[in-house]
Amino acid sequence: MAMGTELLIASTLAGLNIVLLGALTFVWARNYRTFRTNTILGLIAFGAVMAVENAVALYFFFTMQMFYGSDPTVQGAVAVLRALQFVALVFLTWVTVK
Repeated sequence: MAMGTELLIASTLAGLNIVLLGALTFVWARNYRTFRTNTILGLIAFGAVMAVENAVALYFFFTMQMFYGSDPTVQGAVAVLRALQFVALVFLTWVTVK
């Protein structure tokens, strides 16, 4: 079964989200070594958990397409949610790196 356009978009965005979360977590880990605050430790945990969530989503996109493939509305909703997460992570990465 071929992956639909929406799932391809969602998969690409999940991969980009993992890259952004990796960059954020790297910066936060570097800052934690300097400042040792619980807030930064919480950000590291946030980045790690969100990266795992996106990796699991990618796994499901590629191995269980039948769950998403039967309804175009579901595919569209999944793509929109990944896009919203991507936009949020772009802003967070921008303010963190700046």
